[in-house]
Amino acid sequence: MSNAIFIDTWGWLTLNDAGERRHNEVASLYRTLIADRTIIYTSTFVLDETFTLFFKRLNSFQAKQAMLQLSEAFSSEQFQLIQIDEFRFSQTQLLRLKYLDKPQISFTDLTSALVMQEFNIQRILTEDAHFTQIGLGFKLEPNSF
Repeated sequence: MSNAIFIDTWGWLTLNDAGERRHNEVASLYRTLIADRTIIYTSTFVLDETFTLFFKRLNSFQAKQAMLQLSEAFSSEQFQLIQIDEFRFSQTQLLRLKYLDKPQISFTDLTSALVMQEFNIQRILTEDAHFTQIGLGFKLEPNSF
């Protein structure tokens, strides 16, 4: 799906934390995605990590606002929140076993890769090189590393 992107934990955190090194770049890309009506995917596992980090890294007011705004976004058709259900979880376990040579990739990242394959999404907003190391053709954005 060419007009779709998956946003990883790093993307959501960087977007919402002005203190992050690449915040302005990610915010600009995000505005472009919204304007272009790009379908934005993420998963329940990614939001779990994201909300945890919001409350660890932002003050409580900012964390609350970021969590509520992000949750609200998924009521729009432009945003798709994918549930990591029992089937996807078991499929991710198979991926984990397939990539035994890559122990640093997190289980959550593997759930994201699974969802991206399922929905034929090639673009991912992340700074995590694991997504290119698994050889599934994913393109990291923003791409000015």
